[in-house]
Amino acid sequence: MAGSDWFDATFGAGPEGALLLDRDGRVARSNLAFRELLDLTDDPRGQPLAALLASSGEVLDRAWRTALEERRAIELEGVFLESAGRKRRETVDAEFHPQSDRTGTVGGVLMVVRSRARSTEELSDSSRLFYQAFLHSTNAMELTDREGYLLDVNPAFERIYGYRKEEVLGRRPNLVASGRTDPMLYARMWRDLLDPRIGAWSGEVVNRDRRGIDHPVLLAITAIRAPDGSITHFLGVSVDLTERRAWERAAIHSERLFSLGQLAAGVAHEINTPLANIMMIAESIRRRNNDPWTRGRIDSLLQQSESAAKIVRGLLDFAHRPDTKVGEVDLGQLVTNSVGFLKGKQSADVEVELDLPDDPVVVHGDREQITQVIVNLLNNAYDALDGHGHVTVRVFATDDSAHVAVSDNGPGIPAEVQTHLFEPFFTTKPEGKGTGLGLAICHGIVQSHGGTIEVDSAPGRGATFEVRLPRSSPPAPSPAGGSE
Repeated sequence: MAGSDWFDATFGAGPEGALLLDRDGRVARSNLAFRELLDLTDDPRGQPLAALLASSGEVLDRAWRTALEERRAIELEGVFLESAGRKRRETVDAEFHPQSDRTGTVGGVLMVVRSRARSTEELSDSSRLFYQAFLHSTNAMELTDREGYLLDVNPAFERIYGYRKEEVLGRRPNLVASGRTDPMLYARMWRDLLDPRIGAWSGEVVNRDRRGIDHPVLLAITAIRAPDGSITHFLGVSVDLTERRAWERAAIHSERLFSLGQLAAGVAHEINTPLANIMMIAESIRRRNNDPWTRGRIDSLLQQSESAAKIVRGLLDFAHRPDTKVGEVDLGQLVTNSVGFLKGKQSADVEVELDLPDDPVVVHGDREQITQVIVNLLNNAYDALDGHGHVTVRVFATDDSAHVAVSDNGPGIPAEVQTHLFEPFFTTKPEGKGTGLGLAICHGIVQSHGGTIEVDSAPGRGATFEVRLPRSSPPAPSPAGGSE
């Protein structure tokens, strides 16, 4: 075969990377597999081999020169092949074969490289078993070479961080670093990994996925060593703690509510009796006194006492929720009744729009408690509008949930306030207008029904409070043919 046509015939469409080097070490020919291996977009013809590489250049340069000068094949195993642009890094086995013409003169060297990446079919049964565990683990796993370049990641890594495997291979794991982890922690990590007596490290770090969402993870890294003790690879396993942290916050919140409930109950009982006596004595004095000034002052005293009594009732409601009277409850009907109950008690300039489905949306729960939640959310929406605006109440169902959403077009709620809305005694209302217990009580009721309550708001675009409750299962259909 004339010229170098044999090169194209042998390596043109093959999976192995191949180069023909002239006597000066410059590229005479290269195939597509080699260029793809290094992410080379241009033909490297005429360039020195060392100029194409960011690492292992000296090792490869020495190998082809030895093959040329000693007229023998040279083999290298586990060589890092990395382009000068550092776009990608591969671990390869390389062979160098001197090329002679018909006269026996060595005119160059053929370099053939094979990627170390292997399919599971090529692995032993034991290795295949471990690789299957790697693939099916629910924790993100990553394998790097000794210099920290990614050689493999499992599907859990792709799912958690949003990157495809082919996007990350040849890159470093700091691709998912958030910048929120203390640099000193990484320093301790490398110290332990490189220490032959330890060779492993674990700790909590914060990583960031492709969408910019942070994930607290428990990261464990092990240094994999060759028989001579040198490090060949690193294996990292990341346990995503995002959901666990959410449950921990919920548990802490519940414990805080329980403690506050006990405190509130004690305070309410201590205040209730003397407050009732004050109101009874004031009412008695009012009945026996006809002086307008005195009666006016007593009326003010009774009004303030009633406000205090309202706070006490709120404390008792928060601390001791009555036993539930569970039954089938149609949310659409409850919303209609609640809006009707409040009609006339609020400003006529507040327009209320109902968006109710044609079919009943039924949940299994306590009618009075769910009504209390809806009325409280409606009152909050009315208060946010300050006498003028629009309130929309929407009832809808999904596959397994029933929803009530109460929206207003008021001033909205800042993000820093939203995080405290369901805490006891937190209120944004003027002094004397709220106890700060309404939403805390609502949260407790909804939670006791196995549901959730969430807020969606931003300054200038109103607020929506959405309650989600488990939907009641429809009754099973009667068997065909009716009853016996």
